[in-house]
Amino acid sequence: MRIFADRLLEQVNKQLHPTYLLFGNEPLLLQESRQAIQKAALSQGFEERHRFAIDSSFDWNLVYDCSQAMSLFSARQIIELELPESGVNAAIAKELLALADMLHQDVLLVVIGTKLTKAQENAKWFKALSTNGCWVNCLTPDIQRLPQFVQARCRALNLKPDPEAIQMLAQWHEGNLFALTQSLEKLALLYPDGQLNLIRLEESLSRHNHFTAFHWIDALLAGKANRAQRIMRQLEAEGVEMVILARTIQKELQQLLAMLQMMQTEPISRVFESYRIWQSKRPLYSAALTRLSIANVKTLLQLLAKIEILTKTQYDQSSWPLLHQLSTQMCLPQVKL
Repeated sequence: MRIFADRLLEQVNKQLHPTYLLFGNEPLLLQESRQAIQKAALSQGFEERHRFAIDSSFDWNLVYDCSQAMSLFSARQIIELELPESGVNAAIAKELLALADMLHQDVLLVVIGTKLTKAQENAKWFKALSTNGCWVNCLTPDIQRLPQFVQARCRALNLKPDPEAIQMLAQWHEGNLFALTQSLEKLALLYPDGQLNLIRLEESLSRHNHFTAFHWIDALLAGKANRAQRIMRQLEAEGVEMVILARTIQKELQQLLAMLQMMQTEPISRVFESYRIWQSKRPLYSAALTRLSIANVKTLLQLLAKIEILTKTQYDQSSWPLLHQLSTQMCLPQVKL
């Protein structure tokens, strides 16, 4: 069973699964998911909680000892395993498979990790644990899902934002859900009637959005020029190193060039499979590949080379204007050359 984190509370109140797999990159959702599971489990007699951080030197006997304890002699137990950020290697996968065979009704297993890869989803250990368990998606909501996420959070606090207020809350808190939670709690105290509009938001809140280079790349691929420029301005204001952005876009442009060349002889579906493009990312790449030509991408790479030379040789001259130019050119509809 797979669900989004915002549906977990509803799920655990109906049925408690023996295993929960919490995977994602959003600290707030991971934290809230753990708390929801703990609260529901406590009401069913799981009074002990053991938390382990897994690494290459971890002693798995500690986990096995907990899993073999039965409720006749001890309380029912929650075992939380925090996987390493580097992922699950062969040794850890072997131990997780062994643990899956040891689980029983007096143990509730919670596995916490970062964003899953396709290979991990298909791994034996993951399938063994998820067969009778619940996989909880704790990824940060993207800009398309964020307004619905904001609306659900408002509903839980009896807040009634109008459509413009929802959009503003989403824009101002993108990539920073902890700040969103704090802002909504503040608004609930300030406005007991729950009515939210642009005037009230502007009077009460300031921007708390947090962007990364990957938000910028997604905007460039989608051809959203205004959004890409807005993200760049914030990254520049936050002091993000130009070299980081240059290296990130260089990798994407080189991949787009190779994909465009492959598309001359292969269908786009096969190109996506060859470059292991996730389903969720395919609309972004499809937009870029439709908009750009091989000649366009080569021109962008030449401009990027100028940016790199300027960054490394002219310390008294900013290369940010050229990067803004590259960003604009990549987003504009272009004539295929």
